[in-house]
Amino acid sequence: MKLSFSGKIITFAFCTFNRANRLEKLVSAIRHQIHPWPFEILAINNNSQDNTLDVLAALSKLPGAPLRFVTETKQGIVAARNRAIEESIGSDILIFIDDDEVPLPGLIAGACDAILNDGADCVGGRVRVDFSQYKRPAWLGDDLLGFLAEVDYGDYPFWITTSKTPVWTANIAYDMTIFRHDPSLRFDKRYDRKGKSVGGGEDLAMFNLLLKEQFKIRYSPNMIVLHSVEDWKLSRRYFIKLHFKSGEVFGRNEMPRYSNTLLGYPRFLISQLLKHFAKALIITFKNNPGKIRQYMNVAHALGCLAGYKSKNKTL
Repeated sequence: MKLSFSGKIITFAFCTFNRANRLEKLVSAIRHQIHPWPFEILAINNNSQDNTLDVLAALSKLPGAPLRFVTETKQGIVAARNRAIEESIGSDILIFIDDDEVPLPGLIAGACDAILNDGADCVGGRVRVDFSQYKRPAWLGDDLLGFLAEVDYGDYPFWITTSKTPVWTANIAYDMTIFRHDPSLRFDKRYDRKGKSVGGGEDLAMFNLLLKEQFKIRYSPNMIVLHSVEDWKLSRRYFIKLHFKSGEVFGRNEMPRYSNTLLGYPRFLISQLLKHFAKALIITFKNNPGKIRQYMNVAHALGCLAGYKSKNKTL
């Protein structure tokens, strides 16, 4: 049963897959949020094979904000996120974070202030990568932290009007009116990610759609989460693979059909790949900094070619 205060219903949701060992800390941190209005916690279990359901059942019996949980049997982050929307369709505000994060005090207050007082349809906050569990590699510069979902646009709130300052579902809240008024406004299955696979982009696709449709999007520096990154993501291989997948998704879903092609590939994209590769070789030979970033560009260009080719095979 949802709790309300002054007619407002707040749902704090997260989707989870095989991270039972993190749930107690996560739920405890959510319950320690101080806010004058009651709120509920919603967990979407996406077919976890560990003891997630047992842990959630035990946590639901503890004092504090009520926790309810459901299992979404269709595998994938898109199905899980859309299930959270449907489960919260009667709420006034839906707050999303991920199961590998911990919210800091003030997150709910920041989200509610932006939506209820400033009139935002969507509000996102800071995501800080937490290296307390695994050592940060020497090659992982600040310019790469955004690819681990880090977000920090400063200490002052502002309205987001361009794609240069995206906000992620790692720390975001929505006025549920936008989803009730448009049942087709949901996370796009073309940008799905299943289990621990790499890539996806469903949250960026939603952000870009809201931006295109001129919904009011706000940045709130008072909404902060700590993002715990698993050790397998702290490798160059992960960054390369992530960018190949990102390019593949872009090539398949965003690129138009081109007439000027070579062996079925756009000629300009082949040229772009060769330029990126040549630059990567030069940087490697001279041992200049920025080598990993350039190879990420190569991987993205390759992914675009692969995605474009796969799209045209299905036409």
